[in-house]
Amino acid sequence: MLLMISALASGLLGLLRTRVVNSLWGAGPEQDAYQAAFGLPDLISYFLIGGAAATSAITIFNRYRESGDSEGEDRALSVIFSNMLVVLALGVVLGEIIAPQYIWLCNKGFRTDPLRFSLATSLTRWMVPVQLFWFAGSLMGARLQVRKIFIYQAFTPVIYNAGIILGAIFLHRFLDIHSLAVGVLAGSFVGSMLINTTAAFRGGLRFHPTVDFRAPDFREWLRLSLPLMVGVSLVMMDRYILEYYATVHEGGFTLISVAKFLFNAPFSIIGPAAGAASLPFFASMYQQRRMKEFSASVSRTVSRLFCVGMICSAGVIALGPWLMDLLRGGRFTHDNTVAATHLFTIFAITLAVWAVQGIYARAFYAASDTMTPAITGSVITVLCIPMYAALFHGFDLKGLAIASDLGILAQTVTLAILLHRKRLVSFGDLEFGELGRALLAALVSFAITAFVVRFLPSASTHRHDIETLAAGSAVWIAVAGLILLATGSKLPHQILRRR
Repeated sequence: MLLMISALASGLLGLLRTRVVNSLWGAGPEQDAYQAAFGLPDLISYFLIGGAAATSAITIFNRYRESGDSEGEDRALSVIFSNMLVVLALGVVLGEIIAPQYIWLCNKGFRTDPLRFSLATSLTRWMVPVQLFWFAGSLMGARLQVRKIFIYQAFTPVIYNAGIILGAIFLHRFLDIHSLAVGVLAGSFVGSMLINTTAAFRGGLRFHPTVDFRAPDFREWLRLSLPLMVGVSLVMMDRYILEYYATVHEGGFTLISVAKFLFNAPFSIIGPAAGAASLPFFASMYQQRRMKEFSASVSRTVSRLFCVGMICSAGVIALGPWLMDLLRGGRFTHDNTVAATHLFTIFAITLAVWAVQGIYARAFYAASDTMTPAITGSVITVLCIPMYAALFHGFDLKGLAIASDLGILAQTVTLAILLHRKRLVSFGDLEFGELGRALLAALVSFAITAFVVRFLPSASTHRHDIETLAAGSAVWIAVAGLILLATGSKLPHQILRRR
């Protein structure tokens, strides 16, 4: 529940952040370059630490925790941290060198646009060191998670978003678009590395710098993480495929990014928050060989998330135009808002699918199997690339959004099938009755909410947007809640129980 509250606060700050950035730079070359500048730092993280330092570390830390060996746990953290700090430092240096080549290769539209190419290269070099801060915070946060301490990770996205907002507001007159890079660096340093590291030491961590690439704990962590490093997941690569094609149009990648951000606002509440809290629980259950309970717990989590995801999709699609209009202002025009709304609507259809794919992946991680999801993600990504290209050429940016939906659906279904075939998570444990009730609630609440808001007074002001969203949200929640209660759903009670 704490992580969900944090995600909600972060989502609200994220709305403000996007509103500020849109107002100052609009859907123009500067923001295109800024959005593209995250690509190389994220790629360094993905291929050097598997994008999941905590995911692999939790399995190791939890085993020491279960056996009461806190000294072994601290030794494992120390050697993993020290070794990867060296590796990441080398990766940062390499990233600074190859930034121009990366921007040229991965942004098709920047090749003939000197301004966007130059800005993206410069911003990339500013932001590459950020991964050092995220790695440190992630690993320290893993130690806290196995102790069921989530409060510090809850503050991470809030501080990160605040850093970007403050950087934009106070520094844009002096540094222009580079003020956002300063905010990213400050927000990630304080929000990820500083608070999690401080909390870990206060919690009794005994850290001893140890660079030893042959240490058993490091080799185990590497074995678990290696498939994540070399495997390519569509969850990760979707962003890069969208970027490659969307940059063909000036402002295209900004529109995609704004639509994805608004999509991620509810997704970040119901997806990663639940996943972060569930992984230590799943890992502990698997290590105790409670396989029936493991399957039931994963399926129950998937069922609840999918139910909530469907209902959330219904609400945000019905209220999408007013949600997106909150991000309008300054250099982000009405036409930009309309275009981004269309993309957001397409993305939002698969909100529930994006939420549960993370749970299915974590079920593999809890079972110390990172190879299967890595291979699966790589194969699906390769197979989906022609689909992205074909739909982009046929339907432009909307085609990219449709391809993204189809790709994540394929990956999620495949993971579910593989878990079932490996006898880890049975389809029979899914709560089909609850899924049916939630689908009915989603369809009815969408229809009634969309009908009601169309008859509310119209005005092109943010105050009117907020009033419409308040009224529409009340209708959506009331209708969905009544349908769930009338059909005997357990979901309202489960949500109130904070499970």
